[in-house]
Amino acid sequence: MTQTNARVVELRTKFHQARAALQQALAEDARADVADYVFATLDGPATLSSLFGGKRDLFVIHNMGRGCNSCTMWADGFNGLYPHICDRASFAVSSPETPEQQAEFAASRGWKFPMVSTQGNRFAADMGFTTATGKPTPGVSAFQKQDGKIVRVSASGFNDADEFCPVWRLFDLLPEGADGWRPQRVYQNT
Repeated sequence: MTQTNARVVELRTKFHQARAALQQALAEDARADVADYVFATLDGPATLSSLFGGKRDLFVIHNMGRGCNSCTMWADGFNGLYPHICDRASFAVSSPETPEQQAEFAASRGWKFPMVSTQGNRFAADMGFTTATGKPTPGVSAFQKQDGKIVRVSASGFNDADEFCPVWRLFDLLPEGADGWRPQRVYQNT
């Protein structure tokens, strides 16, 4: 390993340690008992508690919907990780679109994870994933069942600098970085 590579590894380790400490502080800010929200699905209403299945932990992705190419890219990535994540915790993607719109788009992308519609409830807003004008914003909330309650134990927004989408970290390895690249729904070269 070169000296430069060793330094990168050292800085990456320090960064991850600092990020983990900050994430714990953010988790304390996000920690709160939450209501058992009701979502629309193709199979009828589903409660937040039902999304846990038989697990203690649940991740809910706050997706802006099919109009957001970045959210589509994140969801494409989570689709590949879904079997691994579900071995440890339950997982669902929420968006403001109707269940029919969600199902059509999910089928076109080959997504396997469950989706729930936040249309008609305050879930995204109450979790802090809408703007002041009610426009959705992307991110993730982590929940646990604790003593018969649903508790949000952590949350994080998504952006080009996060580590929830490895495309950006791969582009960081190139001399020009992303070089103005933006996610698209369809690419000519694939």
